[in-house]
Amino acid sequence: MLVGLSIQIEEEKNISIIRLEGRMDAANSPKLEAKLGELIKGGRTAFILDFAKVDYLSSAGMRLLLAMTKQLSGTGKIHLCSISEDVMEIIKMAGFERILSIYRTEKEALDA
Repeated sequence: MLVGLSIQIEEEKNISIIRLEGRMDAANSPKLEAKLGELIKGGRTAFILDFAKVDYLSSAGMRLLLAMTKQLSGTGKIHLCSISEDVMEIIKMAGFERILSIYRTEKEALDA
C-alpha cells in the first residue's frame, strides 16, 4: 500500500488525465492541489481524475475536489472516474455525489 500520493499525468483529446495512487488526505492533498494549479495556469481546463488506485479519501481530499470543481465552474470541467466502493461510500456520506461529476469508467468520463 502506498502511504503517500502518486500523481501521473497523461494528455488525451485536450484533457489532462490525472492518475492517482495512494491516499488523498490532509498530508497529500496539497501535492495534488499544486499540480492542478500548475496545469490551470498553463491553460488546461479539462481534467479527469482516475481514482482506480486511491484507497483513502479524507475530508481534506474532499474539500480539494469541491474547491477545484467550483474553481473550474464555467471555465472548465473536472470529472472523477473508477472510484472504489470504499471511497465512493465516503463521497456519498458527505453528499458530494450530487456535486461532483462521477463516472464509472475513464471512457465514460472522456465521452462526457
